[in-house]
Amino acid sequence: MRLAHITADDFDLARTLDSGQVFHWETSGDGFVGTIGAKGVYVEQRRNRLFFSGVTAKMIVYYFALDHPLREICRSFPDDPAMCAARDFCAGLRIIRQPRWECLATFITSSMKQVAHIRQISRALRTRYGRRQRVLDSEVHSFPTPRRIAKLTDQDLRACALGYRAKTLLATARLVTSGDADLEQWSELSDESLRAHLCELPGVGAKVASCVMLFAYERLRAFPIDVWIERVLKQKYFSRKRKVTATQLRAFCETYFGEHGGYAQQYLFHHARKGGAVPRVATK
Repeated sequence: MRLAHITADDFDLARTLDSGQVFHWETSGDGFVGTIGAKGVYVEQRRNRLFFSGVTAKMIVYYFALDHPLREICRSFPDDPAMCAARDFCAGLRIIRQPRWECLATFITSSMKQVAHIRQISRALRTRYGRRQRVLDSEVHSFPTPRRIAKLTDQDLRACALGYRAKTLLATARLVTSGDADLEQWSELSDESLRAHLCELPGVGAKVASCVMLFAYERLRAFPIDVWIERVLKQKYFSRKRKVTATQLRAFCETYFGEHGGYAQQYLFHHARKGGAVPRVATK
């Protein structure tokens, strides 16, 4: 099959898909298969070009945020050894624009789970309750809609290895389906109001809310703090302090990393997760 193609400068497809922000893409031949929304997609990278099938070029550009001025974003990062090492290690990594329900549901299931486990849960939900499609020689499944999830039982979801998360995912799906939680309308809210609305949903705390704000609402200042990134911050930025509270960490990240804090967080997270030796910052 003939593949469409576009130019994709300052982009690393494999690094972006493996950075812990999205969990359903699988390798296939020289590229990857997955879904963008409800559509099955194949995409591969050859130097600075993306070759793809299943969606339009406009959707590829939007989903992979190829319009983000990545060089300017990286230049805006703090000029410290830890951040510079992470920036160089993560060259070409972009923040994906994810569908809102899919992102919210996925991160509700991510609580206290490693990336490999989140991928397993995503695959189980998709295989059992998503729409099956063929993409070239591969089979893919879209993420089940909130209406589909809302019709399930707690036991149905526990069979997908959700454990206690089954109850909260089910409750949130029913709120979204009923219209009590209008995820699309919330896009008009301020950061503060959006965070508050998200945190009212079952299974959503500060970390999940920040992930959804960053990956689904493109609030690039949002800085999710999980176990991984908390460890990085304490080791690299607060090595001289014996105790740092969660409130102190949040305040530090808000002011220190600034308007592109979400990108900075993703680079620090991916570098640490992949075993990068990030230098300490000895100023705190």
